[in-house]
Amino acid sequence: MSVRLVLFGPPGAGKGTQAARLSEHFSVPAISTGDIFRANVAGDTELGRKVVAYTSRGALVPDELTDDLVRDRLSKPDAAEGFLLDGYPRNVAQVGALDETLADAGTPLDVVVEITADAEVVVGRLLKRATIERRVDDTEDVIRHRLDVYAEQTAPIAKVYADRGILVQVDGIGDLDEVTGRLVRAIAPAVAR
Repeated sequence: MSVRLVLFGPPGAGKGTQAARLSEHFSVPAISTGDIFRANVAGDTELGRKVVAYTSRGALVPDELTDDLVRDRLSKPDAAEGFLLDGYPRNVAQVGALDETLADAGTPLDVVVEITADAEVVVGRLLKRATIERRVDDTEDVIRHRLDVYAEQTAPIAKVYADRGILVQVDGIGDLDEVTGRLVRAIAPAVAR
């Protein structure tokens, strides 16, 4: 069961958790720029230091770094039959970069899923996660700034994909299994094509 999909939504909407579940369900690799960035931060690599310079103040990593990372990752053999992009593209310019990458490979997207979530629920989730995981990038001010950046830069990609007829929106609030079920049902028609 192969599918090429993008999963996006506001910070704290549950993308990472649901991406792992959907990756397993559809047997495709979950490609998360956030996980790759965090691994580089933990490893104190040059890229990791560049990432921290942006994320510590709530800003997004520049497109050119992210685009190159995704382009390279999609060229790996395990992504040839399908993939799940978690949190990429983050803006309309990255949509264009992804379009070029996929056109070069002859592998169009099947579906784009937007996980929706109430902003106050998201703030609460991220503050709780910050306490549990001792994450320095999840203060309330930084979280609210990230939500503003999301609304300004990422939310507009929904219209791009809606105009192409491949966007589905799924409520990300609720029991974990319930949200996974909603996502699988929303994605299933694209897999059946």
